Amino acid sequence: MAENLDSYDWKLLRALQRESRLSHVELSETVNLSPSQCARRLQRLEALGVVRGYTTILDQKKIGLGLTALVHLTLERQAEATVEPTRRAILAMPEVVECLMVTGDYDYQLKVVVPDLEAFSAFINQKLMTLPGLQTMRSNIVLEHIKAYEGLPLD
Repeated sequence: MAENLDSYDWKLLRALQRESRLSHVELSETVNLSPSQCARRLQRLEALGVVRGYTTILDQKKIGLGLTALVHLTLERQAEATVEPTRRAILAMPEVVECLMVTGDYDYQLKVVVPDLEAFSAFINQKLMTLPGLQTMRSNIVLEHIKAYEGLPLD
């Protein structure tokens, strides 16, 4: 896919990652294209699925979500009978803001965001502990966000 992108596409992507609310006029000034060319390129990038959407980054503490935890799950076995129901259940949990299937000592790593320790305890007991095929679960409370996600490295 990357081979289909030219230098203007990369400039557009960098600019959008920094500020997705730029108007077509502001974006065109940033990448030195006309607004209509910019709009066409952006439409193409969206159609190709390179740009999947636009989002707003919220300050989680200011909206009452003060606890972040990383939860590591291991399933009894990686069989279709347990993997798919587990995936569906995780996808339905709004507290899970990110889920990765990983190699190593566990099968999944979840990033969980909740208001506080009491809410985290309830989340574990009422939702995670009911996952089909769950063998082990370990969690780590995040003490400090050193570097938050701010986009992909496009340089």
